[in-house]
Amino acid sequence: MSGDKFVIEGGQHLKGTVHISGAKNAVLPCMAASLLTAEECYLENVPNIGDVEYMALVLQSLGAHVERPTPSSLLINASTITSYSPPSELVLSQRASFLVLGALLGRAGRGTCSFPGGDVIGQRPIDVHLAGFAALGANVHPEDEKVTAEAESLHGARIFMDYPSVLGTENVMLAAVMAQGRSVIVNAAAEPEIAGLADMLNGMGAHITGAGTHTINIEGVSELHSARHTIIPDRIEAGTFVVAAAITGGDVEIVDAEPSHMDALICKLREVGVSIEVGESSLHVLGTDDLHAVSVQAVPYPGLPTDLQAPVASLLTQAQGVSYIHERVFDNRLLYVSELRKLGAEVVSTGTTAIVAGPRTLSGNNVRALDVRAGAALVLAGLIARGRTEVSDIYHMDRGYENLENKLQSLGAIIERVST
Repeated sequence: MSGDKFVIEGGQHLKGTVHISGAKNAVLPCMAASLLTAEECYLENVPNIGDVEYMALVLQSLGAHVERPTPSSLLINASTITSYSPPSELVLSQRASFLVLGALLGRAGRGTCSFPGGDVIGQRPIDVHLAGFAALGANVHPEDEKVTAEAESLHGARIFMDYPSVLGTENVMLAAVMAQGRSVIVNAAAEPEIAGLADMLNGMGAHITGAGTHTINIEGVSELHSARHTIIPDRIEAGTFVVAAAITGGDVEIVDAEPSHMDALICKLREVGVSIEVGESSLHVLGTDDLHAVSVQAVPYPGLPTDLQAPVASLLTQAQGVSYIHERVFDNRLLYVSELRKLGAEVVSTGTTAIVAGPRTLSGNNVRALDVRAGAALVLAGLIARGRTEVSDIYHMDRGYENLENKLQSLGAIIERVST
């Protein structure tokens, strides 16, 4: 609930095993992809998080039937589309809802959508989405707070993206899979979630190669069919627990993960001094009280994810020396700095760079989660702060983390959800 908060008593060394859920940023485009067929789509390893519920409401508003046969699966049947414009309040609540525009354009040749909302973490223009639709032959009409895209038929095209937008790449893929002829997306985003979407679409009958690289080739098909698809592990959740183990000096086994998606974080934390043993689908993290300052850049994949730079900042409050964190993806993702300072962190921001001096002894205080990952950073800081930390506005974290407090409790953290 929006009024809930986390109450944390710091000082515990996390120990044990934690299981990673399916990826938030992978399941949402796959849910949108289900609109491309009149047959049922079955998704497995689906996290039970707020963003999935939001996207389910968006699909239902368009006429799709969505149900959870099990706690970790979704069955989506979009045999009948009754609307081509999702409610503005839903799109404004979750940026990924904008993906339905590409799917509606691909299946029905038309769609209208509000400009997307989501976390306030800087400018995230949709120009690359709209330019991609136009290149495929759609007439794109931005008006007031909505945009309409429509076409009698879509045709393959060579599309250059001004920057490798993840959501933009996904939206253009959704529109292009049933366009006539061949499409090539140049300077595409290369994140694992892009490859995951391509895997689902190929399972539905699409012909996509190159997903996971910066050049994606799509041979259009006339129709798509049902598919059963398993969502990849959430590399951001896994990374958050890697940092949780490290910051508490813990001993944690992280399972059901995909370490090959986490090279940047693993290498950087080893540079900090954290011991990380990598298995086929697991990571064993041993914390230490001998952490070293580093310079970090949050950049597109395969670099360190922007979604993990705030949690890493919390860890670096305990490192010896001065660390620099450069945010290269979003221009307003350092809002958490003021909240981290309330806990006693010696951290300042200048432009898109955070400067962190350590080690510092943190003390409990009342702080606010300003977005999903900023909230995670504050929870991690609360795990080592002396005394009691209260983190409010945790509905942000409920959007992206499944049972966060329960998983931390299983590792020995003293954290509880309190309704206010």
